[in-house]
Amino acid sequence: MGLIWRLAALCLFLCTLGMQVPQHGSRPHLGESLTVDANWSELTTSMEKMHRAMASVAASGDSDVDFVSLMLPHHQAAIDMARIQLRYGTDPQMRRLAQEIIADQQSEIELMQLWLKQRAGLWANPR
Repeated sequence: MGLIWRLAALCLFLCTLGMQVPQHGSRPHLGESLTVDANWSELTTSMEKMHRAMASVAASGDSDVDFVSLMLPHHQAAIDMARIQLRYGTDPQMRRLAQEIIADQQSEIELMQLWLKQRAGLWANPR
């Protein structure tokens, strides 16, 4: 149960970041506003999608399965946000980081999906 509370606290913290009021001078220039708005909108949409997916996970009673079930949408959100960064970001270091996130998180998603599939097979065919 501690993991679920920690994930919920993390999600709440991330939500509050999006609700902060911009400081004086942090608003985009007129020509930048459409790109910034689209970028921000897509980032927050990906976070909302992750929150809905994580909230829809029902506790299984198995902490390993619960961990993986909650991490899958978390990792997918990281991939989605990294793709948004590649679409709008210009900093070479952040673009490289986004590419690494996509590769690493996709690999971990595949590993977790395989683990869940193997785990389900073990339960279906007990020895």
